[in-house]
Amino acid sequence: MQMICLDLEGVLVPEIWIEFSKRSGIPELARTTRDEPDYDKLMRFRIDLLAKHKLKLADIQDVIAGMGPMAGAKDFLDDLRSRYQVLILSDTFYEFAQPLMRQLGWPTLLCHKLEVDAQGFVTRHVLRMADQKRHAVNALRLLNFQVIAAGDSYNDTGMLMSAHAGFFIHPPESIVAQFPQFPVTRNYTELKAAIDGAAARLRGG
Repeated sequence: MQMICLDLEGVLVPEIWIEFSKRSGIPELARTTRDEPDYDKLMRFRIDLLAKHKLKLADIQDVIAGMGPMAGAKDFLDDLRSRYQVLILSDTFYEFAQPLMRQLGWPTLLCHKLEVDAQGFVTRHVLRMADQKRHAVNALRLLNFQVIAAGDSYNDTGMLMSAHAGFFIHPPESIVAQFPQFPVTRNYTELKAAIDGAAARLRGG
């Protein structure tokens, strides 16, 4: 049995925080895991900025409601799901993801949660577990799945290392230089070919 594990933001949908940074006019919110590999540090930075500018969860959700998948993402995902089992492993939050999951046809998503106070301000992020992508891949391997993974950023490297085969899709060059062991794909056509090739090799075909 084979399982395809994909990151969400930057792979299937645009980076939510980058889009919110543009809409809110706060350039510091454009920092992502491509810039800061310490996810806890990044989220504390974001939550402090939201509080400073008096922005609520609803303000972020309003932006997300106007977003959609990347061009070609749903067709790519539909094709994969017709031939493999697919799991989305993301460091986003359930409070963000629902409108985007609807547009992608409700793929299975494992991510995190946000805590919000009575006024609607985000007070903290609650990780389902630290390094959850890597742990999820390791758990799938224990269940005797052959795992193929793809992502674009620092926080994907744990799952890429743990998978039987791992690929980058349009990553920044700074990350490519640090992790040269992972083949780089630049679009869905290339990633689909890489996944199919790895699946065939793992099957012994």
